[in-house]
Amino acid sequence: MDLDLLREATRGQMPDRRWKHTLGVVETAIKLAERFGGDIRKAELAALLHDYSKAWPISRMEQIIREQGLPSELLEHDRELWHAHVGAWAVHAELGIADDEVLDAIRYHTSGRARMTKLDKIVCLADYTEPGRDFPGVEKIRKLAEKSMEEALIAGFDSTITLLLEKGRRIFPLTIDARNGLIEQLEANESQQSNVNGG
Repeated sequence: MDLDLLREATRGQMPDRRWKHTLGVVETAIKLAERFGGDIRKAELAALLHDYSKAWPISRMEQIIREQGLPSELLEHDRELWHAHVGAWAVHAELGIADDEVLDAIRYHTSGRARMTKLDKIVCLADYTEPGRDFPGVEKIRKLAEKSMEEALIAGFDSTITLLLEKGRRIFPLTIDARNGLIEQLEANESQQSNVNGG
């Protein structure tokens, strides 16, 4: 299926506001891929499809999670997480997307995961920072994203975790894993740089 048909199929799944957000994520993902040497074509595709099932009824998502053997722990956590896993399943089943890297970027764009790929980071960060986003701390995240996806994502996850803590909600384990993994990556990079510089 070509990109125009995929756009049409995705547009049909969501209201105008969500579509506007999706276009913002696509635009931002392309910029991030260009800035950090990512695969622009895959970034555009994963960003386009990242919220494919976001507007679906909760009951439909729950049914798919149960019937398709998606991680059952999703049902114990915030429903905001469901559409990412359901969406990855749906674009594979309904649109024939078979690229595992693209499917993973869709699957983990909300929670993150340990050892995030470059494409995971691009789509997750684009979702946080697209032009329509307006939440406390978003400008700081955008600023950090000019030089480091890892630092920007840590700030993004920090804002999500803080919000969940304030609301007394559970924190999805993968988000903790993602944050820790990004910090480990930064520390490893610093250590490597220090060795190169003879520090």
